[in-house]
Amino acid sequence: MSLSGVCVTAVESRPVGGGTAHAVKAAGELGASQNSSHRPFGARVKAFVALTKPRIIELLLISTVPVMFLAQQGVPDLKLVLLTCVGGYLSAGGANALNMYIDRDIDALMDRTSQRPLVTGMVSPRECLAFGITLAVVSTLLFGFTVNWLSAWLSLGALLFYVVVYTMILKRRTSQNIVWGGIAGCMPVLIGWSSVTNSMSWAPAILFLVMFFWTPPHYWPLSMKVKEDYARVGVPMLPVVASNKVVARQIVIYSWVMVAISLLLTPLGYTGWFYTAVALAAGGWWLWEAHALQNRAKAEVTGAKLKEMRLFHWSITYVSLLFVAVAVDPFLR
Repeated sequence: MSLSGVCVTAVESRPVGGGTAHAVKAAGELGASQNSSHRPFGARVKAFVALTKPRIIELLLISTVPVMFLAQQGVPDLKLVLLTCVGGYLSAGGANALNMYIDRDIDALMDRTSQRPLVTGMVSPRECLAFGITLAVVSTLLFGFTVNWLSAWLSLGALLFYVVVYTMILKRRTSQNIVWGGIAGCMPVLIGWSSVTNSMSWAPAILFLVMFFWTPPHYWPLSMKVKEDYARVGVPMLPVVASNKVVARQIVIYSWVMVAISLLLTPLGYTGWFYTAVALAAGGWWLWEAHALQNRAKAEVTGAKLKEMRLFHWSITYVSLLFVAVAVDPFLR
């Protein structure tokens, strides 16, 4: 999908417009032109860490480790947990770095990304590309030789899906970008299970679907908040191309499906009363917040009174509670 008849692709990695292009070129050249004296070592280290988006990776690990407890039906081997977490961090970090390399043009134009390392020049594009590829290779080999090769291929698949399918193909072309691109963020569930069992099962498949239907209603409220940023750079996030009413309705639909799927683990025998209680309580509150947002959107409330970020913040709490329940439940059965 394109905005204003102009399609901006990640492959081109250039924005539209002469003035805009000049600004981005200047931002890109800054990283290449700065010498080491202007880039202190400590700040450089922080910049490379920032390339991995550690706060996002924390969320990915929350959906990995508890599944290992479920797969083990108890405490998994702690060395295996550590290796899986390190491998997952490096893999997701590599994907995030490559994402910033590809999106450095629009990052320079969006308020929420204007301080990223490539935009400020603390890291050059060439350094970022090399860093991302190195993390991808190291994480795949680490998984393969210390965990198992099924987990390695799942990890590499998630990285490639995020970088190629989401960032390069979907993000700048369709409002369904976060729906299908979110598949990459669902993969840690499969990796957590496979790291313990070296196989697949219905349990990780169900939790994969929970994360799949969680991702859009998690991200769309944030997109509603910063939709002017996305509109300015031609990225057709759903709130950019649709009204708040339409977005809120989609959020409610995805939320109901997500909560329904989350309750399948117990009848299939994977979890017990504790997980069910948490899933019902947390899911019920989620639905309350989703419908409240829809009611405000229907009433054409805008600005701060729309309170779209309430659901965004609750979505993080929800997924954390749900997966903590996944980890704790085996000890209470």
